[in-house]
Amino acid sequence: MGAGAFFTACSEKKPSFHGVDITGAEYARDLQLTDPSGQLRSLKDFRGKVVVMFFGYTQCPDVCPTSLQELAEAKRLLGPEGERLQGVFVTIDPERDTPELLKAYMGHFDPSFVALRGTPEQTAAVAKEFKVYYKKVEGKTPTSYTMDHSAGSYLFDPTGRVRVFHRYGSGAQALADDVRTLLREAS
Repeated sequence: MGAGAFFTACSEKKPSFHGVDITGAEYARDLQLTDPSGQLRSLKDFRGKVVVMFFGYTQCPDVCPTSLQELAEAKRLLGPEGERLQGVFVTIDPERDTPELLKAYMGHFDPSFVALRGTPEQTAAVAKEFKVYYKKVEGKTPTSYTMDHSAGSYLFDPTGRVRVFHRYGSGAQALADDVRTLLREAS
C-alpha cells in the first residue's frame, strides 16, 4: 500500500449527525415482532433502507402522533430518497393496540410505515434490548389508562446497524438530514 492510500484511509471523516451517534452500541440490535398481517418481522426485512424506529402507543395524546408526523415529514423532505426510509412503530401497549388498529393508525401518517406488536412478554424483552422505558398508568376506568414511555427514535443504517438516536422534538429537517447522511454513507 502506498503512503497516499494510508493517509487517505486515516483521514476519512466520521459522519456528523444532528442526533446522538450511537454507532457500535451493544443494544438495539434486533427484534422479532409481528406486523398487522401476522407476519414475523425483524430488522433484516428492511435491509437496504434506513430504518427509523419509534416506540409508543396509538392512544398517546401528543408525543407519538407528533413523532410519527415528523417522520412522515422527513420522508417528504427527502424527495425521491424518501423511498429508502422505512418507518417502524413498535407498540408498548399490545393490550389495546390490535393489529387492525395499528394498521389504521399507521395509515394516518404514511401507508409504507410498519407497526409491530408482540405479547406483553415479547414487548418487555424488546423494550429491554432497546433501553426503552414504559409503564402503565391507571386511569379512572380499566381501559382509560395511559402509558408513560421514553420518547425518541432509533436510526439504523441500510445494513441494519443502529447508528443514531434522535430525541423527541428534534424536528423533521434534522431527521431527514441524518437519514440522508446514512443513505449517502452506504452508497
